[in-house]
Amino acid sequence: MVIYTAQQLDHIFGALANRTRREILNLLTRSERSVLELAGRFDMSQPAVTKHLKVLEAAGLIKKRKEGRYRYCTLDGAKLGDASEWIERTRRYWEESFAALDEYLEQSQNMEDGS
Repeated sequence: MVIYTAQQLDHIFGALANRTRREILNLLTRSERSVLELAGRFDMSQPAVTKHLKVLEAAGLIKKRKEGRYRYCTLDGAKLGDASEWIERTRRYWEESFAALDEYLEQSQNMEDGS
């Protein structure tokens, strides 16, 4: 069982909360991309895209490497897996809670009908 800090989850979900950053991650699922290539895909300046990349990197969702004058980005799926695991545990908790509530309401209804 992985234990997450609130700060780790805040970084991951904060990074995923932005449409541009999600699109960057989507592009990186296909292949490694240069910062210039990524910047060319969006209607914003290269410094603006670079800021998005820094948020993704700080959250551990991408890795950057330098080759000559160019910087390349790759997806680091481990943190996405961590977020997915947290979501799955939370989903199971709520499903179990709703199932217990449903059972309680059913028993209550049966007791009222039997009275």
